[in-house]
Amino acid sequence: MSDLNKYRGVIPAFYACYDDEGNISPERVRGLTRYLIGKGVNGLYVGGSSGECIYQGVEERKVVLENVMAEAKGKVVIIAHVACNNTADSRELAAHAESLGVDAIAAIPPIYFHLPEYAIAQYWNDISAAAPNTDFVIYNIPQLAGVALTPSLLKEMQKNPRVVAVKNSSMPVQDIQMWKDAGVLVFNGPDEQYISGLAMGACAGIGGTYAVMPELFLKVYEHFQKGEMEPARQIQNDIDRIIYKMCEAHGNLYAVQKAILAKNGVPCGSVRKPMPALVDSDTAVVDEAHAMIAAAIAKYC
Repeated sequence: MSDLNKYRGVIPAFYACYDDEGNISPERVRGLTRYLIGKGVNGLYVGGSSGECIYQGVEERKVVLENVMAEAKGKVVIIAHVACNNTADSRELAAHAESLGVDAIAAIPPIYFHLPEYAIAQYWNDISAAAPNTDFVIYNIPQLAGVALTPSLLKEMQKNPRVVAVKNSSMPVQDIQMWKDAGVLVFNGPDEQYISGLAMGACAGIGGTYAVMPELFLKVYEHFQKGEMEPARQIQNDIDRIIYKMCEAHGNLYAVQKAILAKNGVPCGSVRKPMPALVDSDTAVVDEAHAMIAAAIAKYC
């Protein structure tokens, strides 16, 4: 087992980076990687929901991870989400991730069909077996996957020594305590309650809005580590207001965030259909959210 102390702090969920024709852009992948490392984040979570993984093919996902690793290997922790909706493709991505030297792989449960727990465990263990020297992170996001992690399923998975953590994106923060009590690390998922997740024992956060305002999440973590809860709470409240503003757009949240990053000189393209792209009326939302982020950084950082 690896040194688990490396899993800490702020780990942005990496955005899909496309060129102007909607294809994976290796140059933009590398640019976003350099940008986030330069901000001082503790790691990157590649190929998950924010990476639009369910709308990409296996080879595309390999290209993304290869270019992230070319920039980031040895500089920050890399967790590669490798789940596909079939075991064979997931195992291929897991083996590929291990060959690149990632710190951990992660996987959601199979989606669409509601499988029994023993079948979900078999799916995860089959994926893990394809990367036998790499830590494994269970990704619990029941509101999207349609399947929730349970104590009994986690207990079964803990028979696999490579299982070290749960990325918990369920909304109840009490779930973090349950998984902690079971003896695994927990990554807080919902960005709006990062400070709450830390308070319940999460070692770090992995979030889909971190990349657009990493400075603010890093400052929350810094205050929390010092026991300075009131300033941490104030920043969290402003983070939440920014998230609410970004969610006012007609286009998908990731499209909004990529537009904000483009204003910072970090182009990532748009989003892949069927997710909706921005429309003209979203310009005001992007501008206002960008200004809110800049103001909060100036105030707190």
